Amino acid sequence: MLTAVPPRGGQRPARRAGRLLSVLAVAALAAGCSSAPRSSDPSPGPSGSDQSMFTNPVLRTDSPDPQAIRVADTWYLFSTNAGGANIPVRTSTDLVSWAAAGDALPEVGRWADAGKTWAPEVIALAEDRYVAYYTAADRRSGRQCIGRAVASKPTGPYVDDAAEPLICQADQGGSIDASPFRDDDGTLWLVWKNDGNAIGADTWLWSQRLSPDGLRLTGSPAKLLRQTEAWEGAVIEGPFLHRHDGKLYLFYAANAYDKAEYAEGYAVCESPTGPCVKAAENPILRSNGAASGPGHASMVSKDGRDWLIYHAWPPGAEGAVDPGRQVWLDEVTWAAGKPTVHGPTAAPQRKP
Repeated sequence: MLTAVPPRGGQRPARRAGRLLSVLAVAALAAGCSSAPRSSDPSPGPSGSDQSMFTNPVLRTDSPDPQAIRVADTWYLFSTNAGGANIPVRTSTDLVSWAAAGDALPEVGRWADAGKTWAPEVIALAEDRYVAYYTAADRRSGRQCIGRAVASKPTGPYVDDAAEPLICQADQGGSIDASPFRDDDGTLWLVWKNDGNAIGADTWLWSQRLSPDGLRLTGSPAKLLRQTEAWEGAVIEGPFLHRHDGKLYLFYAANAYDKAEYAEGYAVCESPTGPCVKAAENPILRSNGAASGPGHASMVSKDGRDWLIYHAWPPGAEGAVDPGRQVWLDEVTWAAGKPTVHGPTAAPQRKP
């Protein structure tokens, strides 16, 4: 039987005060930051006086499972519940300096209880229509399940008017980590994970087609991948689909989220329903001296360059309440159909 990993989201092991002080010191060294007091929502400014440079992490507050979308000239970042918000949302014009913009989901659906709102992702379906997919605690089953909510602005408020979750594989541990994807032919898809590690079972990544309005699943779900490799431990999760040069890639995180072994890998898929083949060079993003446990990523593109947005702990701070999982931004380049993530980094680099 597989070993269950600790609960995700806001449920993190407590550390002693001395441990937290050492964590903060390590974070300062790893990120190259000064000893100046942190603001309520700190985001790094330019490196020295060069406005074209930045230094990771781009968010130094707890912001797990980040995803960003661009609307006009503004980027919107969504993350797991923190700071009293179900879905914290932040805005930026450069992917580096982020400003808090409130709670995108002031109220969870009536099927759910607040407090465990994880891994939200948003897709723009029209100029005034945005759909958020989020994980929350399903009151009836007692498991984490996936809901959907709609807003007329990217910052929300998103409203979930459904009486029950969109996906809830209660007999397989629940359903979490939903990620929407619009393919080149215009079809909409959702990928997610059954939360098997919550019950000591396999964790599968799944996909299913969405209706054009993004509110219903159509057809049948497809199993894509499960944990099979040593580096993955008992869990794969946090999937997202991305096309590059016509080829379809499924990125995913694996291993225990609060450990240094947490990392990011990918597979190549023939279609959104598979089959998918894992890359031999996995993981392509792993712990180093700059960050620990990097993963649960999303991809953004700007001016012909691709970037991975992901969360990570400061080295030695795995599982700590403060500073929590911070947000990193590192470039992705491609060669012979294979992605390379140039990170985690702590040194100054050029802005997107």
